[in-house]
Amino acid sequence: MGTLLIRNATVLATMTGDEIADGGLYARDGWIERVGPSGELPDTADEVADLEGHVVLPGLVNTHHHLYQTLTRAMPGAQDAGLFEWLRALYPVWARITPEHVRIATRLGLLELALSGATTVFDHQYLWPNGSAIDDQFEGAGDLNIRVHFSRGSMSLGESDGGLPPDSVVEDNETILAASARAADRFHDPSPGARRRVVLAPCSPFSVTGDLMSETAELARERGLMLHTHLAETFDEEEYCLDRFGMRPVEYMESLGWVGRDVWYAHAVHVSAAEAERMGAAGTGVAHCPTSNMRLASGMSPIGTFLRYGVRVGLGVDGSASNDSSHMLAEARQALLLNRVAVAPGVGEGSQMPVRTALMLATVGGAAVLERDDIGTLEPGKAADVIAVDLDDLAMAGALHDPVAAVILCAPSRVAHSWVGGERLVDDGSVPGVDLDALVAEHNRLARDLAD
Repeated sequence: MGTLLIRNATVLATMTGDEIADGGLYARDGWIERVGPSGELPDTADEVADLEGHVVLPGLVNTHHHLYQTLTRAMPGAQDAGLFEWLRALYPVWARITPEHVRIATRLGLLELALSGATTVFDHQYLWPNGSAIDDQFEGAGDLNIRVHFSRGSMSLGESDGGLPPDSVVEDNETILAASARAADRFHDPSPGARRRVVLAPCSPFSVTGDLMSETAELARERGLMLHTHLAETFDEEEYCLDRFGMRPVEYMESLGWVGRDVWYAHAVHVSAAEAERMGAAGTGVAHCPTSNMRLASGMSPIGTFLRYGVRVGLGVDGSASNDSSHMLAEARQALLLNRVAVAPGVGEGSQMPVRTALMLATVGGAAVLERDDIGTLEPGKAADVIAVDLDDLAMAGALHDPVAAVILCAPSRVAHSWVGGERLVDDGSVPGVDLDALVAEHNRLARDLAD
């Protein structure tokens, strides 16, 4: 792998509190050895990147996504629906996906995220029809130089048993647990700097039985895996949990042992201050998905309350059929703006989210949610996951007064360069070795097949 020297950046933000003018870093075999002013770094390396006119940041971490949903963006019948109606409209379409759909959608979605600054991606696929499997996701990721945490998600509670999904897309507990164990054995890499990890992720309280939730948690803790699920996303879900279990969603998760540093929830919109305090004390994390929550009219997650109680919070782009985009910088900007709506006079309490806090959620926060102490900041001992944004881009014109803030406040654009573990991911706004036009054409063919 050799050495990497990044130098002459207009500013390098470490996300540990330092913003270094004319900054750079030096990495060996994928790990950062030195960070500082360019004049204090070595003169040569196997790869030298002169990033004058760029902002350099840690790679962004996406903590919740559904890559297969890139195939069903802007679907008629789901454009103006709330979550439950949106799901009912799309379940029959998703029931037709095949291994090929999963492979192509995974690859396309990862590339879209990479071009928006992501270097680490968690994906939550929870239905596996027509012989599709987590293997197809790893095959889709292939040789892309990006860190992925793929989940063996699941649904076990069909309509006939009081759940939301049709019976045709649910599985029995035995099948789910066997597939989960196999995924962990075959693909999970727990080592520092790992590029491939596995998470166990039953879908939601309205699509999974309590027995499966408990058994999945037991299996995950035996294998040292993280746990993830959707939770407290809508009032419909809250009413469902109260009617079926006599508990609010967070209390229901607590009763099943789904709390702790190995657990994080997607959305967590309808959470009380008392519940947030308990989550913070337990170490439970949250994937904040502001665009999806607005798109589906789900509400606003209480991020200020979470941060006040020490809850780990990262950002999630969420499914590309409920966003309908896969852009990490755009999601960080959205998190900032939505928080400021939440504290507007007459709407809520507290102070505005600072710009750099939104950037922290996309880097340090995401790394903390995924329990990764090897990424999220630019400092010695961390993996060389780095992105660079071009200040000469049209969207950044006039923003030289504070280039770091401009990355969030200005119109989101593609990153110019990125590295994962010291190896190139994005080079001058494109991903080397990928025929993106051909991939998009194939992806659109498969999307039309699903719709037809």
